[in-house]
Amino acid sequence: MTSAIGISPSVSLLQGEAVVRGACPHDCPDTCALLTTVRDGIAIKVSGNPDHQPTDGVLCNKVSKYTERTYSPDRLLQPLRRAGPKGSGRYEPVSWDDALEDIAARLAAIAARDPEAIVPYSYAGTMGLVQGESIAARFFNRLGASMLDRTICSSAGGEGLAQTLGGKVGMKVEFFAEAKLILIWGSNSIASNLHFWRLAQAAKRNGAKLVCIDPRRSETAEKCHEHVQLRPGTDAALALAMMHELVVNDWLDHDYIARHTTGWEGLRERALRWTPERAAAVCGIDAAQIRSLARDWGTTRPAAIRVNYGMQRVRGGGNAVRAVACLPALTGAWRDRAGGVLLSSSGTFPVDRAALQRPDLLAGRAPRTINMITIGDDVLRDASPEFGPRIEALVVYNSNPVAVAPESSKVVAGFAREDLFTVVLEHFRTDTADYADYILPATTQLEHWDVHLAYGHTDVLLNRPAIAPVGQARSNTQVFRDLARHMGFTDECFSETDESLCRKAYGTRIDFDELLARGFASLPVADAPFANGGFPTASGKCEFFSEALARQGMDGLPDHVPNYELAGSSPRFPLAMISPPARNFLNSTFVNVQSLRDIEGEPVLEIHAQDAMARGITTGMEVRVFNDRGEYRCKAEVSPRARPGVVNGLGIWWRKFGLNGTNVNELTSQKLTDMGRGPVFYDCLVEVQAA
Repeated sequence: MTSAIGISPSVSLLQGEAVVRGACPHDCPDTCALLTTVRDGIAIKVSGNPDHQPTDGVLCNKVSKYTERTYSPDRLLQPLRRAGPKGSGRYEPVSWDDALEDIAARLAAIAARDPEAIVPYSYAGTMGLVQGESIAARFFNRLGASMLDRTICSSAGGEGLAQTLGGKVGMKVEFFAEAKLILIWGSNSIASNLHFWRLAQAAKRNGAKLVCIDPRRSETAEKCHEHVQLRPGTDAALALAMMHELVVNDWLDHDYIARHTTGWEGLRERALRWTPERAAAVCGIDAAQIRSLARDWGTTRPAAIRVNYGMQRVRGGGNAVRAVACLPALTGAWRDRAGGVLLSSSGTFPVDRAALQRPDLLAGRAPRTINMITIGDDVLRDASPEFGPRIEALVVYNSNPVAVAPESSKVVAGFAREDLFTVVLEHFRTDTADYADYILPATTQLEHWDVHLAYGHTDVLLNRPAIAPVGQARSNTQVFRDLARHMGFTDECFSETDESLCRKAYGTRIDFDELLARGFASLPVADAPFANGGFPTASGKCEFFSEALARQGMDGLPDHVPNYELAGSSPRFPLAMISPPARNFLNSTFVNVQSLRDIEGEPVLEIHAQDAMARGITTGMEVRVFNDRGEYRCKAEVSPRARPGVVNGLGIWWRKFGLNGTNVNELTSQKLTDMGRGPVFYDCLVEVQAA
């Protein structure tokens, strides 16, 4: 007999089979509702919950392999202590008590000198509010450690959206199915936003036109009616040229502009300077294609834009998102429930982060902030009045910085410091774990409580543990509770249970009994949230001109901000490189799942035939991709997916699986975006040679 239940970590499953409701923890807009089938205490299958509308019973190829990941023979099942040089991979088993006692003693000694010499490093290895930043944040706040600026994925786009619409808000994803025009901008939806793609396909069957705007001819671009294959970092120029055409052809909703926007005259003046010919020269596309795209946008109702974060990983990423986010207000697309733009819906969720993270534990202290993107430079810095103390300890959880942070040769050099004390909470021996002094085995999503928001829909999801922790694995929350105890922290907040934290995340704003019963609960969001304005900005309007940016000395209007490393600007490095995720990986997660790695094969660089011929490169040849920051070796794939002058280094492979022990981030830079302090992974010049 099979029943759908939830279980407490303290309750064992009875003999037989049960289905436990949960949530996908990974960094994807879809945030799927999971059903885990458990037989005699073993998870035998993970599937999508058909009762959850956004999931609709379907999982991506990655998460459908979740039991393979949970029960992998490579899974870390006990604490390990380093027994050789950093990076050597030599470890010995150690008991939890011995590991925690030593870690606490060493952190206490550093904190006695200066707690800011201790740095937490985490991101979205789990998107859960509890296993992410709850007890962990309380621990580091109580300690007085340095703060971490968690910017490695989405901060430029998030800031651009906030400066225009007032927050990470947008149209409801389900209504894309009703649109007659969908612009898929900077997204390979088939690989990274599968459930949205199903909605786009439904719209297509009902006569909608799909246009993909992307430097790479991705799987998604191949299946759209049109592909606008612009140069990396030129999206704002394209959006401004579209505005030019909207103005000169009067494809505008003057009433919506007058009632529900600010800064129109300034934006109009700027747009009129961006003729299609000017933008075509910048973007590397035909002016006629820009005119056609603008006509489609200006004359089709309802019309919608699905933006993803690829377009904002360049110097001008925040401005690019601002420019695109202005387009729906110009044509009144927001009036329709199937019109508008969606980058992220996460700002809709009423999370009580202060209750989870307890910033009051700082007790008036204001520690320095380290940007996670510049960890390569920062972990090598000496103490100074400007920087503060030298980093003496790193505690890494929910992240793999040696693989994912830019300019990784510096990251590796810093993590290899023998005087740097490093603790890593992990499922596997990642590139980062190889440099740890202690590796602590963490639970997977099937083994702990958590509660989730989403950035592609507006449902709250609850994750119940389906199985007992495998081996000696402990949840992130339990590890930081244990560390707090060993540090002598007696604050009551370190005794709070995970289930209590799940309840506290949304307080009374979500019916927790509904979460327990169904596994998810929908937020009360209007079908067309901005049909009559009401944006969550200071003015209540869509702000073409941002007073907040102007007060910071920045341009209040969106503009095209050229890349730091502009294509054609360097004769030594004539090729632009972007590094989109491989279809079967999610950042560096799933790289060690054998079945998925078998599908991907090996690290590849997509290169256009024209560029390959000029360099004597053929498919399957080992190539050397390099710039002044480093060198990366992989196999070439001569492919129409690459446009001339641009190569695609698919990532993010673990370095240990690379041909020369590196990955594509050997080449990326630590420079930051125009706003949001984000990364510029796709703002990178290289040269390619046959190895």
